[in-house]
Amino acid sequence: MMHTVDLEIDVTHAGDWAEPARIAASVMLPDPALLPDRPLVCFAKPGGGYSRGYFTHALPGPGAGAQAEFHAQRGWIFVALDNLGSGASSQHPPRELDITHAVSAAQAAEEEILLRLANGVLDPDFPPVPQPVRLGIGQSVGALLTIVQQARHASYDGIASLGYSALHSHPPTPPGEPPIVTSWFSRDLAPEQPGGVLNAAAVAKATAGAPQDAAWASLAWSFHYDDVPPDVVEQDLAHYEAIVAGNTSEAARDPAPWLSFTTTQEAARFVLTPGAIASEAAAVSVPVLAGMGERDLVVDPLGEARAFRSAASFDLFVCPRMGHMHNFAGTRALLWERIHHFGAWCAAAKGRL
Repeated sequence: MMHTVDLEIDVTHAGDWAEPARIAASVMLPDPALLPDRPLVCFAKPGGGYSRGYFTHALPGPGAGAQAEFHAQRGWIFVALDNLGSGASSQHPPRELDITHAVSAAQAAEEEILLRLANGVLDPDFPPVPQPVRLGIGQSVGALLTIVQQARHASYDGIASLGYSALHSHPPTPPGEPPIVTSWFSRDLAPEQPGGVLNAAAVAKATAGAPQDAAWASLAWSFHYDDVPPDVVEQDLAHYEAIVAGNTSEAARDPAPWLSFTTTQEAARFVLTPGAIASEAAAVSVPVLAGMGERDLVVDPLGEARAFRSAASFDLFVCPRMGHMHNFAGTRALLWERIHHFGAWCAAAKGRL
């Protein structure tokens, strides 16, 4: 019978943190009878401002169901992780929440989970799972981290980059509205240093005396499609405003289990910087699925294949009637079905490409 095992894994050995580091994860195990001949373990990383509950809970909206359950019902072992600095994973100073630290922590946690699965000690009622097919998926910030992790550690037999472009991610605006201008950050300099914000002049010009209401309205339009109820959109955007305003005390936090009022700060700020991880994306050699909503942050969906020049195969799926926050959408199950078929392709191609 399908059930979930919640874990907190010590990953202090994986980095130079000033204090102990841990990754929180939920492992949804399928009924053992549903395991395929070649079992598949899917590791899922959420976007900034979200916890692993983004995958494990049935999010509100016009659709139904939770992604982890969808895949586990079809035989996958689904592992949802809280990114370092987010959810129930450990908090650290900003400089220790950069891409390298976040990826190293995730890699160490995933290695430990795979070891426990192989040795049959993750759950006493679940059979050992040696040498499974390994799939990495990530949404937004989670996609950025998944791409870098694959390039540096060869962690997976295939990856799905969801709602993120390794070329250029940017929030679209409603027809007739002016474009949003976001900061583009240097990988080598702190934002407060000269040159740390590469387009500082453009940002200053765009924000001089400009009300923030229009920017938040545009964010809502790109994050959620028109059929998502207004109260769901309001709840989602309110937690972003709280993060930006620094109003993240325990008393002020919405208790919804898919939200995180802390983020992987230093890593997250590179999501909207064009080409920030271009070299890592170009080095990915396993099959890649780029999945996104009809309204999403991917500036040029048809051009995304250029980012993954070493990939063994590349698939593109633009899901209709879906915004950037995929798992709130009415068409969420359609995206999950596409990811599941991609996993089957990765299993078939493992060792043959």
